[in-house]
Amino acid sequence: MTSAFAPAFAGFGTGLSLIVAIGAQNAFVLRQGIRRDAVLAVVGICALSDAVLIALGVGGVGAVVVAWPAALTVVAWIGGVFLLGYGALAARRVVRPASTGLEAEGGAAAGSRRRAVLTCLALTWLNPHVYLDTVFLVGSVAADHGPARWTFGVGAALASLCWFAALGFGARLLGRFLARPAAWRVLDALVAATMIVLGVTLLAGA
Repeated sequence: MTSAFAPAFAGFGTGLSLIVAIGAQNAFVLRQGIRRDAVLAVVGICALSDAVLIALGVGGVGAVVVAWPAALTVVAWIGGVFLLGYGALAARRVVRPASTGLEAEGGAAAGSRRRAVLTCLALTWLNPHVYLDTVFLVGSVAADHGPARWTFGVGAALASLCWFAALGFGARLLGRFLARPAAWRVLDALVAATMIVLGVTLLAGA
């Protein structure tokens, strides 16, 4: 039973590691949650968008591997290098953290659901890093799981849903915690460890 769900757990850990880094999207979701403004819509857009992009990554990269088996080696090398790079950046943030935590104040005034939805869509789909994270990185790691890659993808999508739901609906509690730079140092340390381990694993199996 445990081995059957292992790819899902791996996908959950990978997905969570990629989305918890400080960024405009996380700041926006937290800000909306604290203001209790269009939280359900914002959380839904973020989670659904990630699910679509993850599916594209898992399906697209997986299809290439099936058609060209040698692509798995290429994907593993490229993905491994990117993961190690992500891990190094996260480790750098641990050593040289930002002076402040995740800011929840400022930005547009609350009250406009349409503005909130459009802003959320822009932060999600116009951010080039989201394609690297969800399509390429998740897709490349998922491809390494072979037939279980879709189970891996489900785990990654579930991680996205859990994170954004916690960030949006638990903002009143999480806001104070995530405003502390020390909290993000702990998260970045976990992200760095996970990314480096995944990167080394991909390169070792290439």
